Amino acid sequence: MPNPQAEVRAERADQADLLATLTPEQWHAPTLCAGWRVREVIAHTTMPYRTSTARVLLDLARARGDVNRMADRAARRDAARMTPDRLIAALRDNIDHPWTPPGGGAEGALSHDLIHGLDITVGLGLDRRPPPERVGLVLAGLRPRNIGFFGTDLTGVSLRATDLDWTYGSGSPGRGAAQDLLLVVCGRRLPPGRLEGPAARRFTTAA
Repeated sequence: MPNPQAEVRAERADQADLLATLTPEQWHAPTLCAGWRVREVIAHTTMPYRTSTARVLLDLARARGDVNRMADRAARRDAARMTPDRLIAALRDNIDHPWTPPGGGAEGALSHDLIHGLDITVGLGLDRRPPPERVGLVLAGLRPRNIGFFGTDLTGVSLRATDLDWTYGSGSPGRGAAQDLLLVVCGRRLPPGRLEGPAARRFTTAA
């Protein structure tokens, strides 16, 4: 079984290397995370390393306790004032940072980093494939409350990974790589051609 903390470090290092290859146009391109470009996504994932607890609490108070609103405002603010080089440095310099989401542990940190990394690469159409075992760690930790957080309706659907021994639900089948099914579970709509089966259209953007 892969070590979650080691996979967190590996995922951050992989992302930093990939981000260093992006063009200015790609940094301004949309991702699967609705309303966020690459800049906002990386501003968001590096926020825990750059922001004091006091600033987070202040931002949360200004957002009237709405965590999603706070995260969106912070990501847009920081993306506007930080260059791509500074954002990459914030990630690369914190590969070993111990941050974990409240109650999430290392698996939660891996989930956060991995999902947002896929938001970028799939959104840009890049053929980056994190190791299936890394994706499997995140999928293995999913519980109904996690899926409920994203508001994803998986009623009547059976998701089946083609590169891992992983299934979820029952009903109309939808097959694809584990990383794509992880995005489905998290409420993302995928580009055409990444899923197979009768349920694929339900989670795919129009061509």
